Amino acid sequence: MKINRLTEIILILLNKKNITAKELADKFQVSIRTIYRDIETLSSSGVPVYMNKGKGGGIFLLEDFSINKAILSENDKHSLTLALKALSSIQYPEVNSIINKVGFIKNKNNEEEWIDIDLSRWGSKLRKDDKFTKVKDAILNNQLIEFTYVNSLANKSIRKVEPSKLIYKGQSWYLYGYCRLKKDFRLFKISRIKDLILKEEVFEKRSIDSIESNMMEQNVENIVKLKLKVKREALYRLFDDFDEESIIDNNDGTYEVNIEFPENDWLYGYILSFGPYVEVLEPAHIRNIVLQRMKETIKIYSKI
Repeated sequence: MKINRLTEIILILLNKKNITAKELADKFQVSIRTIYRDIETLSSSGVPVYMNKGKGGGIFLLEDFSINKAILSENDKHSLTLALKALSSIQYPEVNSIINKVGFIKNKNNEEEWIDIDLSRWGSKLRKDDKFTKVKDAILNNQLIEFTYVNSLANKSIRKVEPSKLIYKGQSWYLYGYCRLKKDFRLFKISRIKDLILKEEVFEKRSIDSIESNMMEQNVENIVKLKLKVKREALYRLFDDFDEESIIDNNDGTYEVNIEFPENDWLYGYILSFGPYVEVLEPAHIRNIVLQRMKETIKIYSKI
């Protein structure tokens, strides 16, 4: 629809200094003449959009422009509000600058109050550093980065990485890139990256067939199938973490769930976090590991 195209043109211009009519025409699969008519429509609607011809020319917006509320429908406003609030909640850098540009986010009717998103844990404090921004800049500029990394076994190592993509998954940010130490693509949790340095060296981007399949190939030997029996007292945890279809009611006050997870310290800790309300039915070696950790914990508290 034309209104959707006009809205997207504005958002594109807000994120770029200028763009050519041909680039917009190619993106929306329309003619250059149609793009010219769109620009005329925007201009007549009060949007300060301009066109310059010749070398270095293109289509651009007047600096400090905020989106004209009349161009967007109420659904458009609410959808953009949701998207920007979500970005803000996961500490996406520079999002406040974008929010300020999008005029309807803050208005006299306080329409933004219909939603508030906070993905941080209770009692946590936001940590202010510029790792995210440095990684983002390195990706955009094909710039090598170097950092100290602490893995899940608490081992430290110096990594030189060709960054490819930032990924937000499971309420955490990750860097996906080619690690020169391992000579392969690897996933790094941003919070475990220390002393990050942007190197002057630039690199040519390597092709990635599928990040998801690449990650699965790296972890295929660590994936374990779990069968858990959970008491009614912890049922809410199952609904928090799993699809209702995967939860089986045993009709005796317990529930069974079959899940797959990478086997590591996080998994053992996750199971133990259920306290006396969970029992590992399968596999046996996970059951034994959890039991051993319980015994070690009991020893600590028995000294008191």
